[in-house]
Amino acid sequence: MGEIKVSPDYNWFRSTVPLKKIIVDDDDSKIWSLYDAGPRNIRCPLIFLPPVSGTADVFFRQILALTGWGYRVIALQYPVYWDHLEFCDGFRKLLDHLQLDKVHLFGASLGGFLAQKFAEYTHKSPRVHSLILCNSFSDTSIFNQTWTANSFWLMPSFMLKKIVLGNFSSGPVDPVMADAIDFMVDRLESLGQSELASRLTLNCQNSYVEPHKIRDIPVTIMDVFDQSALSTEAKEEMYKLYPNARRAHLKTGGNFPYLCRSAEVTLYVQIHLLQFHGTKYAAIDPSMVSAEELEMMSNPACSCTISDISARSQPLSLFSSSGSPVITVGK
Repeated sequence: MGEIKVSPDYNWFRSTVPLKKIIVDDDDSKIWSLYDAGPRNIRCPLIFLPPVSGTADVFFRQILALTGWGYRVIALQYPVYWDHLEFCDGFRKLLDHLQLDKVHLFGASLGGFLAQKFAEYTHKSPRVHSLILCNSFSDTSIFNQTWTANSFWLMPSFMLKKIVLGNFSSGPVDPVMADAIDFMVDRLESLGQSELASRLTLNCQNSYVEPHKIRDIPVTIMDVFDQSALSTEAKEEMYKLYPNARRAHLKTGGNFPYLCRSAEVTLYVQIHLLQFHGTKYAAIDPSMVSAEELEMMSNPACSCTISDISARSQPLSLFSSSGSPVITVGK
């Protein structure tokens, strides 16, 4: 079984995309780590936010693929923040530092929840143009740990890691998913006690998304049909919260589809971002978009635009459920 961290793709990523460290708070210990790849002339890039156990490089496959198509992509690793308001304020300062007025956000699990909270936080002066929520949630109470959230800072690293590992798949999985889990365990081991404690605090402290503040933002909800840390009830709640969202379902992928089903996830991201081609909020270099694609954008038939991307990637089917576009692919 090959390991992702010694794979040629990962080594190529680490050797070609520099890791940047940025401080935007008065506290010098709060350091944002990020990979910023793709054309710098793009002013509304796609930003990836990792889950509790993840670091910025867990999205390296999306970064390599999307920048190859001409997209600007940024993957982040957050500093130690202990509440959602503090995180949102720090993230706003980071966007100001990067001179980005609006962005598209892809959030995985906790990253998706923080993306929603940031969109909610900036709703009066919007900074989020669209959301892709992967295996994410809208209410922290689903984890039944709100009463312990304020004690994570006291726990040693091994206890915190045990809590996180308890949500990883424990049954038999295919070799690609096993490699993804091994890589995420390795990323988890790289996190310090305060980093992990703060993320678990953000993940579990009592909070929920106020949908009326972000109802006008285009949303794609991405989730899996096989086992993941999210319950069916949590997924259904997301569908209710965003009734007009596109739904991107993967037949398999577990907790980390962006690693083990990266081609499908990248395809969904392209489909989501396609609607912004030809506008000032496009995340792709205009020179990489053909006149045919721009013409197709004016066609209301969604299947035409999707088939264009699909022809360059792999087959998929589009169907409707409860009035929402739903895309399903898988192995």
